[in-house]
Amino acid sequence: MATKRSPKAVSASLDFAFFQFLWQFYQGNRGTIRSHYKELTRKFLDFNNPEKNPKAFLRQPQFEALETYVFLKEFLGNAKVEEIFQHWFEKQGRFADRAEGGVVSGNTAQIGLFDKITQDQYKAVFAAMRKNSRAYPNYIFALTMGTGKTILMATCIFYEFLLGNKFEKDARYCHNALVFAPDKTVLQSLKEIESFDLTRVVPPEYVNFLTAHLRFHYLEEAGTSLDTLDRSRFNIIVSNTQKIILKRQHKEKTSVDKLFGATGETVAASGVYADAADLYNFDQPEEEGELTTNQRFEKLRRLEQLGIYVDEAHHAFGKTLAKDMGVGAKETDTSLRTTIDVLAASLNAAGTRVVACYNYTGTPYVGREVLPEVVYAYGLKEAIDKAFLKKVTLHGYSNTRTDEFVDIAIESFLKETDGLRPEGLSPKLAFFAATIDELTEELKPAVERALLKHGIPTSRILVNVGDDKLTTNDDIREFNRLDTEGSEKQFILLVNKGREGWNCRSLFGVGLFREPKSKVFVLQATMRCLRAIG
Repeated sequence: MATKRSPKAVSASLDFAFFQFLWQFYQGNRGTIRSHYKELTRKFLDFNNPEKNPKAFLRQPQFEALETYVFLKEFLGNAKVEEIFQHWFEKQGRFADRAEGGVVSGNTAQIGLFDKITQDQYKAVFAAMRKNSRAYPNYIFALTMGTGKTILMATCIFYEFLLGNKFEKDARYCHNALVFAPDKTVLQSLKEIESFDLTRVVPPEYVNFLTAHLRFHYLEEAGTSLDTLDRSRFNIIVSNTQKIILKRQHKEKTSVDKLFGATGETVAASGVYADAADLYNFDQPEEEGELTTNQRFEKLRRLEQLGIYVDEAHHAFGKTLAKDMGVGAKETDTSLRTTIDVLAASLNAAGTRVVACYNYTGTPYVGREVLPEVVYAYGLKEAIDKAFLKKVTLHGYSNTRTDEFVDIAIESFLKETDGLRPEGLSPKLAFFAATIDELTEELKPAVERALLKHGIPTSRILVNVGDDKLTTNDDIREFNRLDTEGSEKQFILLVNKGREGWNCRSLFGVGLFREPKSKVFVLQATMRCLRAIG
C-alpha cells in the first residue's frame, strides 16, 4: 500500500547537498584521481594551484571549482549528475571501494558518509535529478558574487581548447564555446574573457597557441549575424540569450515566406524533449510545437563539440526563482533551456553534440531546496570571511523614498570615504529607484540638491536606465569605465540595471530609493558594493 511521505521527510531529502559529499570524496582521493588525468591537465592544474605555484592567479574558490570541473570531465567522464549520484550511493564504478577501474581509497571516513543519507532521502534526491535530466550533462557551479565567475569560466574554456586541440578525437572536450548572458549588463562584463590576460591562468608554453587560434564573436545587437566558419574550432560566442533563443511560430507561413524567409527552417520538438517534465518549470518544447530558428542558431548547429556556458544561470532555473530575482515574468523569458535542448538535439542529428552545459550562478538554492545539479558551491559568508569581498555595514530606514534619506546617505558616504582613493579611483555610490519616472522626477533632483549642499558639481551624477532618451552612448561609455582613474562619475542612478554582472570594484555604497518586495533584490543590489579593491 502506498503511503504519503511527510513534508518533513521530503524537505530533509531536498536539503541534501550532494556537492559537499562529492568534494569530500575528491579531497580524500585527490592523488589517485589525478593519476587518471592527462599530463597536460596536471600541468594546467599545477600552474593554477596556489600550493604549488606561489604566483597562481586564481583564488581558492576559483581553483576548487576548476578542480571540480576537471574531476567531472577526466575522472567521471562527463557523466550526468544523477548517474554520478547513483554510483556514489551504490558504491559502483569510480566510487567503488574495490572495483576494477574504481578508487581504492582505504578511507573509512568516506564510508561513514554513506550513513548520513537514508534510502528514502536517496530516492527523493535521485528522483529530483532524474526529473530534470537533459540529453546532455548539466552542471551548476554556485559561487557568490565577486569571487570571479567570469575568470573561472574563461579558465575552463582555455583548458577545454588546449585539451581539445591535443586530443582532437576525445569526445569529452569542447572545441567551441557558447556563452549565454541574460542581459546587456552581464554581456558587457563577459567581454572580460577576451580582455583578460590569459598568461595568468595558462602555462607559458601554451599561450601562443590560444592567442593565435581563439576567435571571439559578440552577438549584442538584433541585426548581428554569426560569422563562424562551418566545422571550425576554438570559437567563443558570447550572446545575449534573446539573440539566439527560439521563438514559437504562431502562424502558418505563406509560400512567399517559405521562399524568401531567412529563418525558414523549423525544428519539431518531440520525443524526450517534449516528454521531459521539469523540476523548475522550464518552458519545454511541446510534442506538436514547432520552433523557428534564426541565422545564429543555424550557424551554431554547424559547430562541433559545443560547450555551453550560462552566466547568471538562475535565469534558466524557472519561473519561481526568476520572479524572485526580478526577471522572467513572461512565459518567453524562461525559454533559454528550451533553446539549449533543441540545439543539443540538432547538433546530435548533425553528427556532433553539446558536450555539456555549465551553469554559473551565485546560489545553490531555490528557496530552501538545494538545486540537484550543483557540483560546487562557495557562499557569501565564506567570501567575506576570507576577505575576497568587502565587509558590509547595513543601515535601515523606515522611509527611504525621501529627500532626507538621500541627503543622509550622501553625507554618510562622503564622510566615510573622505580622502579614500583605492588604486587611484574615486569611491562610488549607487542609488536604485523603483521606476524610471521615479528616478527622473524624485531621485535625481534629490541627489542634485544634496550634492549642491556639499559643493559637489552635479556632473558627478551618471544615469543608466537603458532608455536612450535618458542614457546616451557617452553615458554607457562612462558606466563601463567607472573603474578607471580618469572617471569623475561618483553617483550612479539605476533602476534594475546593474543588479547582476556589474563589476565595479570602486563602488562603496548602495542606496535603495524604493521598498523592494523581494529580499533577493535587496541582497543582489547590496552585493554590488562588496567587490574587493586595493
